[in-house]
Amino acid sequence: MFNKETYIHRREELRKLVGEGVIILFGNNESPNNYPSNAYYPFRQDSSFRYYFGIEREGLVGVIDIDEGYEILFGDDIDIEDIVWYGSVDSVADLGAQVGVNQSFPIKQLQHLCKDMLDKKRTIHFLPPYRHDTMIQIMDLLGIHPLQQKGTASLKLIKAIVKMRSVKEPQEIVELEKAAEIGYEMHTTAMRITRPGLTEKYVGGQVDGIAHSLGSQVSFATIFSQHGEIMHGNPSMAVLEAGRLALCDAGAETVTGYCSDNTRTFPVSGHYTQRQRDIYSIVEECHDYVLNVAKPGVKYMDVHMAVCRLMTDRLKELGLMRGDTEEAVRAGAHAMFLPHGLGHMMGMDVHDMEGLGQIYVGFDDETRPNLEQFGTNCLRMGRRLEEGFVVTDEPGIYFIPALIDDWRKSGHCKEFLNFDMLETYKDFGGIRIEDDVLITADGCRFLGTRRIPYHPDDVEEFMANN
Repeated sequence: MFNKETYIHRREELRKLVGEGVIILFGNNESPNNYPSNAYYPFRQDSSFRYYFGIEREGLVGVIDIDEGYEILFGDDIDIEDIVWYGSVDSVADLGAQVGVNQSFPIKQLQHLCKDMLDKKRTIHFLPPYRHDTMIQIMDLLGIHPLQQKGTASLKLIKAIVKMRSVKEPQEIVELEKAAEIGYEMHTTAMRITRPGLTEKYVGGQVDGIAHSLGSQVSFATIFSQHGEIMHGNPSMAVLEAGRLALCDAGAETVTGYCSDNTRTFPVSGHYTQRQRDIYSIVEECHDYVLNVAKPGVKYMDVHMAVCRLMTDRLKELGLMRGDTEEAVRAGAHAMFLPHGLGHMMGMDVHDMEGLGQIYVGFDDETRPNLEQFGTNCLRMGRRLEEGFVVTDEPGIYFIPALIDDWRKSGHCKEFLNFDMLETYKDFGGIRIEDDVLITADGCRFLGTRRIPYHPDDVEEFMANN
């Protein structure tokens, strides 16, 4: 939690941006795993509630009445039975006082307040919910069916929150740097222990343990797999094999809720083959290109497309692609190898604010997504960069057997792809390199003081000496 003034100032700014009406921000409730008292741990607060109220406890709702000028924290104090099991905690009133909210009431009082607001036809602003218990809560309080809640959520509130949370405060950058340091330990641990004979599950479990021991938890389910061509390949009981590549995509979440997200692809046996180096060097060049061109005022969609052209040029040199580069990219032929976007916003969520609607987070009135073309439709960030944005830089090249077969059968982009050569890469897997980038006044920089090795010689040296 930051100091009280941080949350007071954020709520004041939110009131100005929204302008009128009543804002209701729902905190998260506990989420049972397999029976009510066995909840997932650690508890994860809703990020927008945390951003404006800073409180980690479950079962809270914050109300900001813009017109009347008051703020209320709703929630129930724990009883003696809870204290026996979990120990004493601050009262809801004390929690509110810590973040500058001077009124608090039991959660059942929220029903009366909402009824009064509905009777008076007040404008009520709420965010699109992503948890079903919150959907039920909104239905009980406001009478809006869960299927209608996404469409009736407040666009004014969404845009105000995106505007505020997109630009990171200096104290937020400090927390993101902490997450990056934990990420360093996670990824270097994976490199250090990976060897033939271990299982993916074992290495993935060690990586997760670092996040839990140095921070709060992982920022998303760890990806560790010899099948790097599977975008979200979670660790399996498969045994690591010499000659294969292991892709590790993992991140940490600090105790204050700020995230890291990095990917490294390294050889199980400690040394890249020449064929692996050939592909790796293209991804490496694309990754480093971003650092030279990403700066305030530049559209991230333009950076993405420039990376696609660079990748196409290099794949043509290997004989995997052919034809005019501009035409190939315009046709989407590069998506055979890069079926996702270059990156996404980062912050309190690993895909920052994605729950508010990616079209509002990664795009704006000037920059619209291309939802029609395969690959480009997965671009999560396209708008102009601003100082204080944090985005991921994560190009990759993947050889997906089913996609190769599908495009070859349909003849899609056949004038730009060498399908005969692609057949020989079906056992390759995939390579991705990912880092978190802070946009500065005149350019950008990596987050974290220590760089997770990613140049191939550095990776091999690290794996040999650690």
